[in-house]
Amino acid sequence: MKLTLAQLKKGQKGIIADVNIDEIPLKLLEMGCLPGNVVELVQIAPFGDPLYFIFNDSHVAIRLETAKEIEITLENTTN
Repeated sequence: MKLTLAQLKKGQKGIIADVNIDEIPLKLLEMGCLPGNVVELVQIAPFGDPLYFIFNDSHVAIRLETAKEIEITLENTTN
């Protein structure tokens, strides 16, 4: 089962595994939304869209529809 950015819970971190290049705006790729980078869900808008993320020190609001096109693996939080 694949996970997407849209499935993260507030405060969770994940590692980007794959992006659907045809559906992701170029600006997101330029800001660090690339495979291998860590992403954290910071906030969810009151009606669930958009979602507010941090990746590579960039703070970005992404529409739910776009977040569903970015596959992730959950980051291991145990120390």
